[in-house]
Amino acid sequence: MNAADFRRIALSMEGAEECSHMGSPDFRIGGRIFATLASQGQGYGNLMLTPEQQAEFVAEQPEVFVPIEGGWGRMGMTHIRLARANEDVLTGALRTAWRLRIEKNAKTGLKKRSISPRDRI
Repeated sequence: MNAADFRRIALSMEGAEECSHMGSPDFRIGGRIFATLASQGQGYGNLMLTPEQQAEFVAEQPEVFVPIEGGWGRMGMTHIRLARANEDVLTGALRTAWRLRIEKNAKTGLKKRSISPRDRI
């Protein structure tokens, strides 16, 4: 898998859209990020998971999933090594992050916010 595959699969999720955060591609649902390609230069995609989900992914496939260093990683932000993932693994991981964002948006009552033209890619 590669960054183009990550993008294709992320955008196949219902309601997902590509935007930009700090100059890097990100993928959002309801205006909130669920995944990014901020580390694509190092061969990673990034997933916004819970710490518990992250632990499960890393325990099951440590050659594919790595916690992001520091505080972001302790909050569940996780690298996926794109070259070591297959289509099913990448799809499942992105779907997990997408579902989590949908659940969080529903809990907070977040309504879809308008994305400014400068944030769109």
